[in-house]
Amino acid sequence: MHRAYRFLLRPTVGQAAALTAMLADHCSLYNGALQERRDAYRHASKTSIKYGMQSAQLKDIRAFDPERHGRWSFSSQQATLRRLDKAMQAFFRRVKAGDKPGYPRFRGVNWFDTVEFPKDGDGCRWDATPHDPVTRVRLQGVGHVRVHQHRPVRGRVKTISVKREGRQWYVVLACGEVPAEPLSVTGAVTGIDMGVAHFLTTSEGAHLPNPRHGKRNADALADAQRALRAFPRRKREDRTARHRRAVEKVAGLHRKVRRQRTDHAYKTALVLVRDYDAIAHERLSIANMVRAPKPKPDPETPGGFLPNGAAAKAGLNKSIHDVGWGVFLGILAHKAESAGRVLIPVDPRNTSRTCPACGHVSGENRPTQEKFECTRCGHTANADQVGALNVAIRAGLVLPDVA
Repeated sequence: MHRAYRFLLRPTVGQAAALTAMLADHCSLYNGALQERRDAYRHASKTSIKYGMQSAQLKDIRAFDPERHGRWSFSSQQATLRRLDKAMQAFFRRVKAGDKPGYPRFRGVNWFDTVEFPKDGDGCRWDATPHDPVTRVRLQGVGHVRVHQHRPVRGRVKTISVKREGRQWYVVLACGEVPAEPLSVTGAVTGIDMGVAHFLTTSEGAHLPNPRHGKRNADALADAQRALRAFPRRKREDRTARHRRAVEKVAGLHRKVRRQRTDHAYKTALVLVRDYDAIAHERLSIANMVRAPKPKPDPETPGGFLPNGAAAKAGLNKSIHDVGWGVFLGILAHKAESAGRVLIPVDPRNTSRTCPACGHVSGENRPTQEKFECTRCGHTANADQVGALNVAIRAGLVLPDVA
């Protein structure tokens, strides 16, 4: 199996400056390659530029500018060009599918924060000083950077990435051939229902509260954004010290919310994989769930529109994004694979409207958000628990409550 490890870097002042310069030069390479593709396509010949053509130019670029592009890893620069090529391929794929195209944009220095080294030993070396008790990673053009390695690395290191978050630097290791660590068999199975009122509900009726990290930090974030709006828009090099601190405060609050949400997802997924051998969950299409409602033209008023519930839907969409279903399900799948557990996604349609006792399906079976009452057999239960039971039944799991 594959696994990623992320460790905090402890660069010196000189190494931090070199890392910043490395990001800036890779950003310049990315933008220059994107501009070349745009200019070639806008030409009367409609020339299409491919990755291989731009990669072949790297040798000349490095020879022309040895003080900047020439001092970084050739393979990392190829990875940056490959990153642009993937963005272009995704753009054309969306155009063919009829989706919103989203043409690749030029990256500002603040928005280009990752450099990838495709192979350990090619421009980089993990644990470059094995004789030293302090772990270090060697990066071409930067040197041996100290790593705060808080856990052992298992498997074979395949790729190494350097990432900047605010004023901190991280190294991300993508490892293959990581041995699984199966847990002991418990004999228990469950279905889970994801929600907004509760983070999730198991088929046994246990409710896990929704921490609402975004809502809890909304006031602090609003104050920070309000303070940031007091400054006029300026380029990074033209900002005052107070302006830079205001920018960093907003970014720091966003990082705090993301980390809280991820931490909660990891801890919840760990509890589930320790307690159950098989877990069934809804196969959610979150992109469709948060889609804004279409406008409703007013037939009596040309150019006018009728209320379509967009304001209420926007509030619900915000709550869905805040609970982080997609993050949690991705982490749950990873932990289930590592622990040797079975994860079963099922169709979520009508799971909260189907009676687990008689199978009757009706929207009237759920008179309120919390209560379920079957209009045919009179079975009553918590609506979220009914959804979790139906998820488990659809997955073919045999539960004690419905056996």
